[in-house]
Amino acid sequence: MAAAEAAEAALQRRQEDEEKEENENHNHNHNHNHGGGGDTAALNGVVVSDKVKSNNLDVKIPESELETEEKGTGEEPTRESDGNILDVSSDFPRDKHISIQRHLADLKKLADLREDKKKPCPLCPEEKFKACYSHKLHRHLQNLHWKVSVEFKGYRMCICHLPCRPVKPNLAGDQTLSKMGAHYHCIICSATITRRTDMIGHINRHVNKGETESRFITVRAPTNEVIKESATDVQVLPNHSTPQKTDSYFNPKMKLNRQLIFCALAVLAEERKPIECLDAFGATGIMGLQWAKHLRSSVKVTINDCNENSVKIIKENCHLNKMKVKLNMKEGDSDGTVGDGEENTDTIEVTKMDANVIMHLRSFDFIHLDPFGTSVNYLDSAFRNVRNLGIVSLTSTDISSLYAKAQHVALRHYGCNIVRTEYYKELAARIVIAAVTRAAARCNKGIEVLLAVALEHFVLVVVRVLRGPSTADDSAKKIRYLIHCQWCEERIFQKEGNMVEENPYQQLPCDCHGSMPGRTAVVLGPLWSGSLFNTGFLRRMLLEAVQYGLDEAQPLLKTLVCEAECTTLKHFSTHGPGDENKQEECGVYIKTSNTSAESYVVPGKRKGEEVMRGAKRQRAEHSAEHPAFYYNVHRHSIRGKNMPKLNKFLNYLSEAGYRVSRTHFDPMGVRTNAPLAQFKTVLMKYSTPTYTGGQAEGPVQLPGDVQVEEEVPAAADTKEEDAEFPEEDKSGVADAVSTPSYPTDCAAD
Repeated sequence: MAAAEAAEAALQRRQEDEEKEENENHNHNHNHNHGGGGDTAALNGVVVSDKVKSNNLDVKIPESELETEEKGTGEEPTRESDGNILDVSSDFPRDKHISIQRHLADLKKLADLREDKKKPCPLCPEEKFKACYSHKLHRHLQNLHWKVSVEFKGYRMCICHLPCRPVKPNLAGDQTLSKMGAHYHCIICSATITRRTDMIGHINRHVNKGETESRFITVRAPTNEVIKESATDVQVLPNHSTPQKTDSYFNPKMKLNRQLIFCALAVLAEERKPIECLDAFGATGIMGLQWAKHLRSSVKVTINDCNENSVKIIKENCHLNKMKVKLNMKEGDSDGTVGDGEENTDTIEVTKMDANVIMHLRSFDFIHLDPFGTSVNYLDSAFRNVRNLGIVSLTSTDISSLYAKAQHVALRHYGCNIVRTEYYKELAARIVIAAVTRAAARCNKGIEVLLAVALEHFVLVVVRVLRGPSTADDSAKKIRYLIHCQWCEERIFQKEGNMVEENPYQQLPCDCHGSMPGRTAVVLGPLWSGSLFNTGFLRRMLLEAVQYGLDEAQPLLKTLVCEAECTTLKHFSTHGPGDENKQEECGVYIKTSNTSAESYVVPGKRKGEEVMRGAKRQRAEHSAEHPAFYYNVHRHSIRGKNMPKLNKFLNYLSEAGYRVSRTHFDPMGVRTNAPLAQFKTVLMKYSTPTYTGGQAEGPVQLPGDVQVEEEVPAAADTKEEDAEFPEEDKSGVADAVSTPSYPTDCAAD
């Protein structure tokens, strides 16, 4: 019985083997006709044989290659062919498609696996390209596949004609009759792209997101660069300097902007502690990290960004700087520090929201807006819940529209009509402040401009928020139109009132309309007509810059203080502790002269109103608002004459009885309350003919009809000036040594 059972089991095994062999032959024929199914595993048009998988080689071979191999020999592949498979697959990483190769010879090796003289194309089906000799196949691979490939890190993504993509059915619903389109396989995500230009854009998007390795074989490589700024480390992606195309945009040229904002926040932190501050567009989180690292317990920092990858990078940078991360309620409660060393007890809250949403939901004392481009879309939300006496700062990088290069964009974003003028940078700052004022007035809030800076790359505006409809009305009244003469560049704000002028040209000090035919002036605006600086706030910012060692911000802040007071750098002096306590700003925040503690004015209180009136009276007696706009000395220089040194020219205007100062908007600009006619008169008086450039500077004979309002010093009085300034510089070029030092970003375009 045992022998009979053994014989029966052997017979059953033999029948199962025969059925298995028959099924394999049937599947082979099915694969040969339709190109799919059977014992082979297909993934994105790539087939892996059972034999290779059983040897744990996990090597991908195109389907057409398996077909030709079995069809040509009719036997199992030999060990020699296995060796060829290993040599080919070792040239490219695992899980890459067969169309991704390093060299054209590697692509030819895939076709050489067949022992016949005629070899098929490994990237084309047989019905598209039949087997041919090697020289013809070489031309086909080179001209059709390799020539139009997309290169990335030494690899070539060749065009593929294999049935990798799902075929769209034709009108009759038959997929087999549809034309198979060519496509590319992405080396990173294995996506199939039809057009070459789309494939290049697809790869660029991977690079901009920091995805430079295949997500199927490796984890994201730690290729992030670590940048150190102001004792704060941040890691950025390789393409961190490409705006609008990266999740962690970091611009090293904006370092000065970050330092100015930090100084403004440090001044506010001295007034009240702790304060809640928001960096609405975190990107890498560099700004919020600097706030928390240097000001510590004085601030409660919230860094927000709507991009998930940016939020992830912000958290990593917080751990890099040994900061605790407090997540929002949806994500969790808190997260500890990572890394060894001294633990920082400060906590940074990281949120992932739209900037408008978080500013509508919560109240802050300090808000900074730095989107890519204009900030007008976020102003209403920023002023909705900002606390009284808080600060809103915004950085606008849409300089093309603000600098009158794209006037239609300025009209669309700011509702402002502008033209290119010699004072276009100050015009840009006043445009932004006007938009800020209107947004604050809609929320029944007024503003006090603390700082307005317009440099080559950005426009920065810092304002203090004053609650109340009366302050909103006062701020709104300072938005006026500007009359600008296009011939002589003279300018003046329109008079207040609603009455229509019979002849608006009469408001201009110049007589270009009378001497020139046609219309000579344009109306620009609406613009902010008030002051651009607050002297007391700037001086305290300068003290904070010195305390924290912000070297780049100190020269600019000195220039801004001189510009706010309309004095030259020669008369600049830092106030002592007693003098600084007398500084008044905003009409609401006052430091007394006998104590260092700040006294706050509570709106609506009688005592606060008395202090406010006294402060306003003191400001009116001891200081005057700086003149609006400036003149460029090169724009108004006299042809055929060498104009005097810029610092000497400032002294000449000052001795003539006018207020005068340099300006950060233009390195060759002069801010003065002198009319343009008197400005040109003084410039002509002390200009020398070009052929007498070696002679000493002195007055020249003026025409009889040109008179100066106040007598200008004679040539004999210039000896003292010559003793003060060296005689070695007698040309018309400005002295770079004696001029205020501010960054090169101030250079005009």
